[in-house]
Amino acid sequence: MGIFWDLVQQDEIEEQKKQATSIEERVKLLEEDLSNTKALLKKTLMALETHLVKDIDGDGKTGSL
Repeated sequence: MGIFWDLVQQDEIEEQKKQATSIEERVKLLEEDLSNTKALLKKTLMALETHLVKDIDGDGKTGSL
């Protein structure tokens, strides 16, 4: 019975490792997606400020980061 219990525990440990890796990969992808979204938002804001010639983000400048 001890051998079977060890196999069950080992299987559960492996499953937890897979989930941790999966979560780490998902977090990495989400962080990359957030970074890309922020970059696009900055470009959009810069283009909008340039087009409107207005300081939208309150940094005292128009069309610059």
